[in-house]
Amino acid sequence: VQLQASGGGLVQAGGSLRLSCTASGNIFNVGVMAWYRQAPGNERDVVASVSSSGGTTVYSDSVKGRFTISRDNAKNTVYLQMNNLKLGDTAVYYCNAKIFQFHVGQYETYWGQGTLVTVSS
Repeated sequence: VQLQASGGGLVQAGGSLRLSCTASGNIFNVGVMAWYRQAPGNERDVVASVSSSGGTTVYSDSVKGRFTISRDNAKNTVYLQMNNLKLGDTAVYYCNAKIFQFHVGQYETYWGQGTLVTVSS
């Protein structure tokens, strides 16, 4: 199983970016998907998560009202739409997914490789 993230880049404060992350491999089911971020010198923190159906989303207080997480289960893909970006949003963003493989018999956690988001003034 692999998680491939994309969409990071350099953007001015107030701008927008959309991150994508696609799971591939021998997948039976994808459970909760989430985005985390890690700024230099900081721990990796959760930004947003979405339930397997897409019906429930949870956001950190720092991004609530600015970021939107969504998923396309037909494509095993999770998105993070980031609007009104601030300097403090600069970080490496990682996708995370709970994935069930039939031969494993339980959900396991997988991480994407990270994509850098840089917000400039």
